[in-house]
Amino acid sequence: MTVRVDPRAAATEARIAAETFPDGEAGWASAARQAACKRLRDFGLPQRRDEYWRFTDPARVTGRAAAGQVELPAELAGRPGLSLPMNVASAAAGIVVEPLTQALKADVSWVSDVFGQLEADAHRPVPRALAALVTAFATHGAAMRVTGDAGQYVVDHNALPDGGLSHSVLKLDEGSNLTLIEVGTPRAGSLSLLEIEIGAGATLHHLRLQDGLQTGVAHVVARIGAGGGYQGFTLGAQGTGLRNETVLTLAGSDGRAHVGAAWIGQGDVHHDDTVFITHAAPNCESRQVFRSVLGRGAVAAFQGKILVNQIAQKTDGYQLSQSLLLDDDAQFLGKPELEIYADDVKCSHGSTTGSIDETALYYLRSRGVPERQARHLLVLAFLNGTLDEVADPGLREILENRISALAEQFLT
Repeated sequence: MTVRVDPRAAATEARIAAETFPDGEAGWASAARQAACKRLRDFGLPQRRDEYWRFTDPARVTGRAAAGQVELPAELAGRPGLSLPMNVASAAAGIVVEPLTQALKADVSWVSDVFGQLEADAHRPVPRALAALVTAFATHGAAMRVTGDAGQYVVDHNALPDGGLSHSVLKLDEGSNLTLIEVGTPRAGSLSLLEIEIGAGATLHHLRLQDGLQTGVAHVVARIGAGGGYQGFTLGAQGTGLRNETVLTLAGSDGRAHVGAAWIGQGDVHHDDTVFITHAAPNCESRQVFRSVLGRGAVAAFQGKILVNQIAQKTDGYQLSQSLLLDDDAQFLGKPELEIYADDVKCSHGSTTGSIDETALYYLRSRGVPERQARHLLVLAFLNGTLDEVADPGLREILENRISALAEQFLT
């Protein structure tokens, strides 16, 4: 008799067998890890035939290709921060930070309210097995609580080992503010998860710099309270297999969720942005603005969804994904979605793919601008259109300079 082996279940059990549950943690933490492991078994590791993985082979983003080093721009150096998996560095006023391993050994209510809880909610209606894997076994990461106006704080992931697991939790108390800057997410074949609880009237500005990295999956899961706001932006380049999953829930009225990205790819590279925003309360606003510039066989995928629950009247949701193809070998794959159960809403989405505007290129050439410089200027104008998602003028200027440098480096 032939026994049929389920490849998904076999791969899942093999990965679980390769991991180890940490010792010495509080009972609630052990229970959260066991629950996450059960979710992982129930879902199984993602397969290419899964609906939200049809643009990206899971094996590609969980591989072990050599990782590049992402350096913090000089203008951002010197800010308070931590380097994973090193010990926590000094924190600024208004923010308390401790290593994840230490936080999970204590009975700290705010940590237990967030750790694994937001990840568990993020599986409805789409399973995210790799996020459950991180909750179950990650030992790198930090627990961060913002109690006031914390300014800017930097998390450097470059110290993570290839294939490492990193899980951090972040809670913003009512009325607090933070600008969180992440560098080097993720490392080669690594998985990361950041769970964020944004209290009433609190605001998080979240900036990620990912250029030069190779493979991995980075999850951001956030719950936004009444009058709270999440404003996230990712700048990246290259990467043979990078996937960013962003799951945001507007849980209180008058909340805001803005997320955007600018990405540059050329050659044998693949980048995937998957975004899921749920409007679960009235009078909330969401924005998704993603742009990529691709050439020489590079592939970018965008999957964005706005889900509006019946209670979420007066929703204002907007989604735009655009790609600029520099030649016929590049490819952009888009899957915009709206799912609306309320009647008093304003929602729209759009997705466009095209080449450099020949009329604009001719105009610049006719004014004496060399062709290479003219193309560079048009690429910059296209990508800089995403920077409206960056509220801080100083950070916006830094990003404009970085976009220009990346375009010069990777699009020559």
